[in-house]
Amino acid sequence: MKINANEFRDLSEQELDSKVNELKQELFNLRFQLAINQLDNPMRVKAVKRQIAIIKTIQRERQLSDAVNG
Repeated sequence: MKINANEFRDLSEQELDSKVNELKQELFNLRFQLAINQLDNPMRVKAVKRQIAIIKTIQRERQLSDAVNG
């Protein structure tokens, strides 16, 4: 499931928070699978980390925009 940054930008702050929580849970599960050598797609770890970073960046952009706009 590939989602680009523009699709994340359309989400509300609460939706972004819940998406980050989902992705962090998925990342935990992937790392656990990696530790016990049951991971089917190791590239999924990288993709999940990237999606978390994109969401965090969008959240930070919104924080900065709110601070500037008052």
